[in-house]
Amino acid sequence: MSACDANGPLVIHVAKLFSSSDSKEMYALGRVLSGTISQGQRVSVLGETYSEYDTEDLNETTVSGLWVYQSRYKIPMEGVPAGNWALIKGVDSSIVKSATIYSADFNDDMHIFKPISYMGEAIFKVAVEPVNPSELPKMLEGLRKVSKSYALLQTKAEESGEHVILGSGELYMDCVLHDLRILYADMAIKVSDPVVRFSETCIETSRARCYAITPNKQNKISIIAQPLDKSVAADIEAGNIVLEWGPKQVAKYMNQNHDWDLLAGRSIWAFGPEDNGPNVLMDDTIPDEVDKKLLFNVKESIKQGFQWAVRDGPLCEEPIRNTQYKIVDVVLASQPNLRNSNQIISTARRACYSAFLAAAPRLMEPIYQFHIVVPYDHASALSQTVERRRGYISSDKPVAGTQLRLITGTIPVIDSIGFETDVRIVTKGFASVSLLFHEWDNVPGDPLDSTQRVPQLEPAPQASMAREFIVKTRRRKGLSDDLPLTKLFDPSLVKTLQEADLLPR
Repeated sequence: MSACDANGPLVIHVAKLFSSSDSKEMYALGRVLSGTISQGQRVSVLGETYSEYDTEDLNETTVSGLWVYQSRYKIPMEGVPAGNWALIKGVDSSIVKSATIYSADFNDDMHIFKPISYMGEAIFKVAVEPVNPSELPKMLEGLRKVSKSYALLQTKAEESGEHVILGSGELYMDCVLHDLRILYADMAIKVSDPVVRFSETCIETSRARCYAITPNKQNKISIIAQPLDKSVAADIEAGNIVLEWGPKQVAKYMNQNHDWDLLAGRSIWAFGPEDNGPNVLMDDTIPDEVDKKLLFNVKESIKQGFQWAVRDGPLCEEPIRNTQYKIVDVVLASQPNLRNSNQIISTARRACYSAFLAAAPRLMEPIYQFHIVVPYDHASALSQTVERRRGYISSDKPVAGTQLRLITGTIPVIDSIGFETDVRIVTKGFASVSLLFHEWDNVPGDPLDSTQRVPQLEPAPQASMAREFIVKTRRRKGLSDDLPLTKLFDPSLVKTLQEADLLPR
């Protein structure tokens, strides 16, 4: 089959979903890469999670409408051949963001196109609820549609029951909420004050071998945690390292690009959360001390516990980043029913939590990079506005051939709310501001230091900032102010760590 063969098998890459003029239906915009798509044709829709190992995200449906998109106009078509963009009706029900479409009678191995990555990250968060509680199902349907329409948007339900929308920034969220209220849900919705998504990390290696014992007292898992190099985490998130390559190829890549030894590269079990999360689980056990056959029998259960742990960290149930977990010892029961998944998954999670908290945990916050274009006369008024929000100006240079200056720097996302308005006020409306996600950075202070005061109606000092964010986030999620150490650790381990001053007493 040659590329863009109109007579070949049908293959379409769906890049985006658009709503109809009445916002009741969604259309899929896709590039026809092979074959010809026709109205009434039966097709297979492969979602972003489809793989040859997991075919659950595969649905068959019928094309009920077909157009060529011409800006504000749609030209109806009976068929669209390879090489063109097509607007397709009737295939959106199983599509979340993007998808790959084949003809239903395609018999060869099917593979999906890599999901499209976008600039920015979903870090800006608001909680929504209907003014009339009986309209909750209507709001949920609106959330489903607005999530399809905005490629970067994420929606989820917290354990506390609140429904959360995550976007890239203030203006982006204004557009999302407008469409949710007016177009997709057509109802009154209450919106919480905006907050940001945090992450959790560690800055040291666990100063004790942390363990967890299964409820039946027959199994024991010991793990240590340590910081993961930012370059490794960035490679994982970018999809440059894929475990499906096999241990030898992964080890070779890690050795050549990150100076890991080959044995360590071959011992990688999983990345998390999901397949490209910036955390690593490794098997660092010694064959003379651990029965490898028994260990590999519970490998999947330990991986699930690791994924659970890094998805909801122990500090305030936010994702963990840039952390490397090493399994250093495992004691397993010889009888399979005594080491089933019900025993191992939760135990592996607690072992990851204890190792993380013994490795000097820290809270991370997202950072924006700002670009401000402003006339010379008003540039000097910006420094105090930026500093007041914990920001930093990294460069201030003229724009060639103009009377303008370009000021760039960084500012924490949590302090950026209303930043654009303040900049325009102090510059009398002459400034143009753009904000873009830049990086994750550690919040000043120790989040486990319970002696730090959390002020009520005044800014927190630097030393207690992390503690303030932790406490307020836990309260918002309906959690207790302090970590429930007895639930996260075995009692004997809690005593050991407290004696070593690794945990508060």
